[in-house]
Parts: sequence; C-alpha cells; structure tokens
Amino acid sequence: MVSYKVLLDQRRMKQDGTYPLVLRVYHNRKSVALPLEVSLKPQGWNSKSNLIKSTYPNSDLLNRKVTEYFLKIQEVCLELNRTNQFSFYNLKNRLITPEPQLLKKINFKEFSHMLIKDLMVIKKTGNAIVYQTATNRFMNFCPSKNIEFEKIDYKVLQSFNHYLVESGVKPNSISNYFRTIRAIYNKAIKSKLVDSSYYPFNDFTVKTEKTSKRSIGKEELQKLYTLRFESTCAQYHSINFFFLSFSLIGMSFTDLAYLKPCNIKKNRIVFRRRKTGKVYDIALNQLSRAILDNYKNFNGEYLLPILPNKVDEDSLVCKRLIQQWIKTTNKYLKRLSSAIGSEIPITTYVARHSWATIAKKQGYSIELIAEALGHEFGNRTTAIYLDSFDKELIDQANRTIVEVVLKKPTFTSEHYQI
Repeated sequence: MVSYKVLLDQRRMKQDGTYPLVLRVYHNRKSVALPLEVSLKPQGWNSKSNLIKSTYPNSDLLNRKVTEYFLKIQEVCLELNRTNQFSFYNLKNRLITPEPQLLKKINFKEFSHMLIKDLMVIKKTGNAIVYQTATNRFMNFCPSKNIEFEKIDYKVLQSFNHYLVESGVKPNSISNYFRTIRAIYNKAIKSKLVDSSYYPFNDFTVKTEKTSKRSIGKEELQKLYTLRFESTCAQYHSINFFFLSFSLIGMSFTDLAYLKPCNIKKNRIVFRRRKTGKVYDIALNQLSRAILDNYKNFNGEYLLPILPNKVDEDSLVCKRLIQQWIKTTNKYLKRLSSAIGSEIPITTYVARHSWATIAKKQGYSIELIAEALGHEFGNRTTAIYLDSFDKELIDQANRTIVEVVLKKPTFTSEHYQI
C-alpha cells in the first residue's frame, strides 16, 4: 500500500532563505522524498492543514501548483500499482520519462479515488465525502466497475438518472450527484485522461426542484427563545446553538464548532468560513453575547463544547463529530418545533433562512441581505458600495433583526408541552 505526506524539508535552506516542499511517498515501511517544485519560508507553511498559508505571497497559485504535481505523482503510483510494477526506482523513472499514454489507462473509479485522497490530504473533507458518495452511487449502477471515461455517454447518464429516480432519490440529490460526476469528468479532461470531444454533459441536464420553506417567523422565534431548560439537557444546547447561529447572521454549525477565543476581537467575531474561505467580521450583540456567556466557564480550546481539544481540524474524524452534533441538535430542534406549534421542522439551517426572511420583511434590500450572508449579488458598482459601508449597515441590520427575537412576547412558555 502506498501513502503520501507533504512536508517542508527544513534540512537544506536555499540562498533566498526558503526550504523545498516535498512529497514523501511511503511503501512497505520505506519512503522516498520527491520535490514538489515549490519552496517557501517556514512561516508560510501550515503543517496541520498541509497547505501554504493564505497570508503567504501567491499562496493560491503555489497551492494549486503543489496539488497538480501531487496529483501527477498519485496517478503514476496508481498505474504502477495496477500493473504490479511499483518501486521507488520505477516511480522516479516514470516521473522523469512518463510512459506514453500512461494516464489514459486510468478509469473513472480509479481517478475518482485519487481525487478523494487528494482532497483528504488538503483537508477538504466535506468535498471528499461528496465525491465519495456520488462515486459509490455511480459505481453501484454501472455494470462494469472499470468503466472508462469514454464509455460515459448520454445514454449512460440518462440510464443512471432513471435508476436514481426509480430508487426514490429526490430531484435535488440527483442533481448533486450529477454535478459531482460532471466535476470529476472536467478534472479528467484537464488531466488529459480523456479528450474533451467525449464530454457527455453538453446535451444532458437534470432539473432541480424548489426547496420547501425553511424559515420561521418572528413569533415562532420568540416562542422558541422563551423555552427554558437545565444546562445539562440536550435541548439547552440545541436552542443555544440555533440562536447563536441566528444572532451571527446564520453562521453555519461547522463554523460555530470551530470558533475559538482568538476569534473574538474588539467585541466582534472574525472568522474564515470553512466552506468558502471568505473572511467574516460580525459585531457581537445582546443575544450572541448572552449565549456565549452561557459557556464562559467551559474550559476548552473552543468557545462551544462541540469539539475536543487538540483535534485534527478538518479531518474525517472531525467532520463526523460535527455531523453527529448536527444530527443530535436537529433531532431536539424538530421536537421543539411541534412543542411551539411550528409547521416548519426547525433545524440548524433554519436559523440562516429565518434571518434572511426577517431582514426582507424589515425592509432591508436584497443587496444588503446577500452581502450579509456572503452571497454574490448585483453588479460591480453595488459591490463597491457595500465594500465601503457593509460593516456599519450590516451591524445595524443584525441588531434590528436580533431585537425582534428579544422583544417581550405576548405569551409565556408555560403554554407549551415539552
């Protein structure tokens, strides 16, 4: 079995003060270091994420270069393994003088698994799981587990679509599977595994359906907020997590889980969203401060008791921990939906939709709401305007929306059976 690890080789410093990045390949308890043709200073390397830090000059370009060369090495290793010819000697020779048409022998399943491993290495665990799920579905359908990219044509895609429909898969889930398979195919074209003339998606489209309403009104929010539980109850944490997300403009559960004390700067929460990499800067308000105060005695590395200390962030283990917390939180939130008479099953994602819905009803523009949520909206002029005033405008909007929840209701929580 072959495994890989990207390392900064600090044994030999170059004249400019940088060190080379290498890919160490392990096989049968032996290893060899292959240069990745990138060098940088130690402060630019994140050994936990195996990525060049975003603050380092040209980090995006350098990370892309490392990933592309890493993928190339993986492809060669896979082909040598497949033909029982793997050795470090053969690996080095193939990298210096590639075998003609070597890459064209790799089929869809093999290439997908290489992409998944690559995503795991760079800690894109969520994307890796999406790729794995779509690949598993497609492989369960395909008569041949070694289907080549050239064999994936319009008829195959149409048959796969019928198979998913007959299996009871929902339209939007079907669309997600096809988007992922299309992304894998596009990467295969860029990797010269298949010629673009075989591309099967030009004439194939999958319809999506409009999702059902996923927001609740201000009265339901007030009812939910008035409920009180002991701090040892799961419901206590579920409500806290929901309203902390709501008070921080629909922050995702994953981003909540990763919040640390260092993310609080001058009465603001500053963080980089895991999904997009975009930096958010949100003012703390009465509601968010009150919820965080509930956990001020929590002696952990994170602000909330979701992740353990010293966890390998963005790893598969970490992803599963967060998913289990989301599942548990949603279970109790849905029970509370019935308790307050809500027709909408409340989940963690409802917080984000509810914030946007109330903002719209309060008269805020679509442009401002989109900017607050981190969505792209409008033209370049609109974007420039919001870049200049977004903090002040969004802070005020969020305070107004949060006050809707904190406003004294005309009912009491005693009316609800929990």
